[in-house]
Amino acid sequence: MNEFIDLIKEREIGKVIENVSLKKYTSYKVGGNARCVVYPKNVKKLIELLRLCNNKNVKYKVLGNGSNTLFSDEEYDGVIIKLDDFNEIKMLNATTIRVGAGYSLMRLSVYATKKALSGLEFASGIPGTVGGAVYMNAGAYKSDMGYIVKKVKVLTPNYTVINMTNAELNFHYRSSFFQTHPGYICLEATIGLKRGNREEMIEINRDRKERRLASQPLEYPSAGSVFRNPEGQFAGKLIEDLGLKGLTRGGAQVSEKHANFIINLGNATANDIKDLITFVHDTVLENYDIDLKIEQEFVNWK
Repeated sequence: MNEFIDLIKEREIGKVIENVSLKKYTSYKVGGNARCVVYPKNVKKLIELLRLCNNKNVKYKVLGNGSNTLFSDEEYDGVIIKLDDFNEIKMLNATTIRVGAGYSLMRLSVYATKKALSGLEFASGIPGTVGGAVYMNAGAYKSDMGYIVKKVKVLTPNYTVINMTNAELNFHYRSSFFQTHPGYICLEATIGLKRGNREEMIEINRDRKERRLASQPLEYPSAGSVFRNPEGQFAGKLIEDLGLKGLTRGGAQVSEKHANFIINLGNATANDIKDLITFVHDTVLENYDIDLKIEQEFVNWK
């Protein structure tokens, strides 16, 4: 692996950080060390890096803000790829924005509000990147990326760059084409919005922020909602009705403020969090015969 890292540096792929704790790269603030984190400068360098990884049989993971990811406590003996430099943003016309995959979704929501463009208000509290949001079809308040994404520039497993339309991206509740097609990478998205009233949008965002602060444990590391809501029901209520609020495993806890959040009280391990997620899932299944879908992606688990 040391020789591989030297090769990446020699090729000037981009910034390389070695032996770094994944606690710095995930919203749960847990995880083992990664052998290296690489920030490709551009698409050409990203393709070069992917070719190197595949040719040398080195595993890799493209990571946004790590806001929906749970790495194990073991070392990730591979390459974490961060697309932070894919952060260009451009107005294509009065209501259409083209934005890089590494751009912050919350920052994009602020950008749209300043320009009085409505449609991204749901994203004002989602701490992911544009690429991660497209991958997960992130959403809130009965809206999601599927409503506003017009097309996406995609890198295929064959190292070709293509454009995919909204219809081709197969957006559904918290799912998209990318989740069922490993190896496809979102490079940038074209977002279609509509004219709105800036003052009304600011008020909506302010009100929702207050509601989040009152109802969600934002003072602790977490990954947001752990489980998807079953059709016609709320996962948090199912968990709360079973008396699981406040349940702990090591340093992980089912939030006393919102039962669909699992929080890191400060010294949780990834195992603590995974064990608690599994216990809550199995308890709901046993009592309600409901197989809750876990929103978090588990990475580097045996």
